[in-house]
Amino acid sequence: MGPAAAVPEPPGVPTHAYPRALLLPGFVNVHTHLELHHLRGAVPEADFVDWLQHIRRVKERSDEAAYLEAALEGVREAWRYGTTTVADTGTSGATVRALAQLGGRGIYYHEVIAPHPLQARTAYRRLAAAVERLVREASPSVRIGVSPHAPYTVAPRLVTRVARFARAHGLPVAAHVAESRAESQFITAGSGPFAQLWRSRFIPLPGGARSPVAYCDRLDLLGTDFLAIHVVQTDAEDAATLARRGCAAAICVRSNARHGHGTPPVRRLWDAGVRLGLGTDSVASVADLDLLAEARAVRALADLTAEQTVQLLTFEGAEALGMAHRVGSLDVGKWADLCVLRAPAASDDPAGSIEAILATGSPGIVATYVAGRRVHRAGRADEGGGVRLRSDFPPKRS
Repeated sequence: MGPAAAVPEPPGVPTHAYPRALLLPGFVNVHTHLELHHLRGAVPEADFVDWLQHIRRVKERSDEAAYLEAALEGVREAWRYGTTTVADTGTSGATVRALAQLGGRGIYYHEVIAPHPLQARTAYRRLAAAVERLVREASPSVRIGVSPHAPYTVAPRLVTRVARFARAHGLPVAAHVAESRAESQFITAGSGPFAQLWRSRFIPLPGGARSPVAYCDRLDLLGTDFLAIHVVQTDAEDAATLARRGCAAAICVRSNARHGHGTPPVRRLWDAGVRLGLGTDSVASVADLDLLAEARAVRALADLTAEQTVQLLTFEGAEALGMAHRVGSLDVGKWADLCVLRAPAASDDPAGSIEAILATGSPGIVATYVAGRRVHRAGRADEGGGVRLRSDFPPKRS
């Protein structure tokens, strides 16, 4: 990779030339639900609890084939938007099979949902069996993790048991935390719609806590391997707790706005030292997997520079997932996961070009590569062919 005169051309290896283009590390989407890709625009409820109930009913009617087809399309759409690594959560395991089939990269967090303590033992056994199966099915570029879905969907003892299981087996952990006001009401006061649902099903409420983050900390969920998804309903003490425990956080501004949750305190989390990455959430919440759109929303919210915004798209997202040793920057020794973007014709200044790209967004994406293989080219079908890339440049973060 580099100027034509500096890059060797081994016989039989194709050369891909992109005049007036910028090469960036492939984007890292730290929160998706690709198995729900067939639900784009199909769950319109404005109320979050009603929306969740609708999602649950639709999932009960979805079969393995539908999940797999959805996940395959989700991976392809991620590539069209320049994303080369996804951190996906789900209950079907379809994303593992989709990534293996297409040659994608990422982490898949298998979810457990079991609010009643009497369900905990069976749910734990099913989770352990699913993880064992998914590890066998996963390709070398996919890591398996676990996810106790959220404080309002998993019995407290099961949360702790899942966290201990993950750490005993070296698995990453993720959970939806402090996403909604309803969740905060449930955790802090035993009130609100989630508490009503638990009472209607004769499920004992968990003991109160100062906040959802404090609750998760009490259950030994937080740690350096933990990804806290959303973290909207958090304060300075929560940010300090997440940072002290070495947690990462997935910021999903557009999804939060869609459900009326408010805005995550990005600057507070950033200043506290919490590792941050950007996520789109599912297309059942937002219109697409456009991570550049997510980046523009976060930049406006937190007053970030263009450089900081690109870092969140790439290296910081990789750091949040514990994958920065392999992806997130254009360094010798890392995977050749690349996003090719059209440089504005009027600018020869890379910094100015980045500003223009952030403003223009996804129409400027020319091609996407995963491990040196072109998986997306603007205006063309996805390709399976490979290309040899070489970096002759000093290592840079992005």
